Amino acid sequence: MTVIVRDLRADSAEDAEAVTRIRRVVLPFDVTTPESVLFGVRTANPAKKYRLLVAERDGAVIGMSHVGIAYDAAEPGLAYANPVVHPEHRGQGAGGLLLGTAEEHLAGEGARSLFSWVEDTPACRAFAEKRGFRPSRAAHFLRLGLAAGTLPGLPPLPAGVELRTASDYEDDPRPLFRADAEATSDEPSDVGADFTDYDDWIRHTWENPLLDRGLSTVVVVDGEIAAFTAAMTDRETRYLSGMTGTMRAHRGKGFAKLAKTDSLRRAREAGFTDAFTSNDADNGPMLAVNRWFGYEICASEVRHVRTLG
Repeated sequence: MTVIVRDLRADSAEDAEAVTRIRRVVLPFDVTTPESVLFGVRTANPAKKYRLLVAERDGAVIGMSHVGIAYDAAEPGLAYANPVVHPEHRGQGAGGLLLGTAEEHLAGEGARSLFSWVEDTPACRAFAEKRGFRPSRAAHFLRLGLAAGTLPGLPPLPAGVELRTASDYEDDPRPLFRADAEATSDEPSDVGADFTDYDDWIRHTWENPLLDRGLSTVVVVDGEIAAFTAAMTDRETRYLSGMTGTMRAHRGKGFAKLAKTDSLRRAREAGFTDAFTSNDADNGPMLAVNRWFGYEICASEVRHVRTLG
């Protein structure tokens, strides 16, 4: 009957499948596969000090938490821990034990601030605030039914504009890296990212097993990337917009809509039935774009933070 916390076994398909099942129940707007779980553990940057903790009761995995240092943040000492516990096993101490283990590990690695995404429900917010966390910014998760929904048609492309996919950059992904870095640096966040390590991006973004390069649309203007949308899929029915970005010089021209329209239409043709995306609650332009497509908010989370030490 005792709950224990341990590290996920990097060679255990059973552990990876258990974590995937829990995340699909608790976070149905996310896309997770056993392959992606093991990939994250096996390829984590050493600077991340990453651990994937699991809570186990009577031999069964009932909770998990991604834990690590935000090593690519502009400010040092920022860390994260996101405990997730199966609804049928809450109230048994698993969440607190996961969080306590994470805090001890991160404090030992020099972390000063701990961020955690919390479901926007009274019980979950109370759990966080009881442990000294204070609410920060919010994010919305949105769903679009592809099977029965209506998608806009592709407009005629202006002169000099063409549509490509990420697959077209397999010989040299560096232009996509530069585009991703620029778009990410401008995203609203209280843990900003300033990544400049191309090799690290290759290992953890480009080679991510969830990234569907064939469904990731790139808008090119006069040979240069103007906008893109990264498609993350489970290779079955679920599609997630991992990132949609427009280069500063091309904003306000409708290129984000163009990229998403093309990607979503091809995802539907490929048999995907559910599309998900997420937006910072303050990112009005992208929320407007997604509502234009017919996405509806299906869940919200609030980022919380506390000082360690």
